[in-house]
Amino acid sequence: MVNFKRSSGRTLTEMRKMYAKVGVIPNADGSAIFSFGDTVAIAAVYGPRQLHPQHMQDPATGILRVNYDLLSFSVYERKKPGPSRRSQEISKVTEWALSPVLDLKEFPNTVIDVQVYILQADAGTRTAGINAASLALAHAGIPMRNLVCSISVGKLDKNLVVDLDKEEEDYDEGEGATDFPIAKIANSDKYTLLQLDGKIQPEVVKKVLDLADKACDEIYEVQKKALKEVTEQ
Repeated sequence: MVNFKRSSGRTLTEMRKMYAKVGVIPNADGSAIFSFGDTVAIAAVYGPRQLHPQHMQDPATGILRVNYDLLSFSVYERKKPGPSRRSQEISKVTEWALSPVLDLKEFPNTVIDVQVYILQADAGTRTAGINAASLALAHAGIPMRNLVCSISVGKLDKNLVVDLDKEEEDYDEGEGATDFPIAKIANSDKYTLLQLDGKIQPEVVKKVLDLADKACDEIYEVQKKALKEVTEQ
């Protein structure tokens, strides 16, 4: 629909303003902040360090352990402190999205802990968290095949849009909203996360992935710039 207007004034394929910086938590082994507009995620990496309890150790490799959570003040309606079923799900999804780029065989019997916290939430928190965590792992010097980039593509009525905000995520007219979070290995055609909340026709999936690919190219440039800035200091 050519005349469709997003309330933010963005075009259908335009993301919110992005910001990324690494080295934001001095006592972490690696850290980063990444934002899409008013959605702000911060990630900290600790390790590799010996995994306890001992029976969970793997003598062949290290393991990745992610903890994602929304801080209580990150949303308009105060969130109950502590992990929820949703935060536990996104923690596991983030592990799955990041694991394919990591080579942890050099670190047997260890764990790499990644803490992802949402400082402000305006939709797209899991994708912002994945982008921040990818940067934090790189900053920590963990062996990686490449960075992971993540974006959400949505559908408002019959229009595909990139990087939904909260108002668009809550859209409830016509066919309702569809949210399709995606993560991929930068500079590749390998996806590490494909989720779907809502309905989408199978024949539209290819177009969704094309939109995500272009968005992830932009995200990758922002990530690279943040890493380059810290190496030049």
